[in-house]
Amino acid sequence: MARLLFAPISIAAGLLAGFAGKKLFEQAWGLVDDVEPPDSEHRDVHWPRLIVALAIEGAIFRVVKGLVDHQARASFARATGTWPGEGEPEVE
Repeated sequence: MARLLFAPISIAAGLLAGFAGKKLFEQAWGLVDDVEPPDSEHRDVHWPRLIVALAIEGAIFRVVKGLVDHQARASFARATGTWPGEGEPEVE
């Protein structure tokens, strides 16, 4: 039941994380280069530059998404008393 109630919060948090990640990437890329970052849609792009841009963008997005998701779950748990997810990672 908690997962069902948490779904709209998770969607909103994901949208917020995407927006924040995009803004952080734009700021980070500004430190790397003054030119717009290359994208996979660009025809004339150098592979090393594209790889660096995608790696930076992916790392920033993943960190922001993870932090926002965890904080949303923690806030939900404080409000409802139920954690919407697993307690801890499984040991293999």
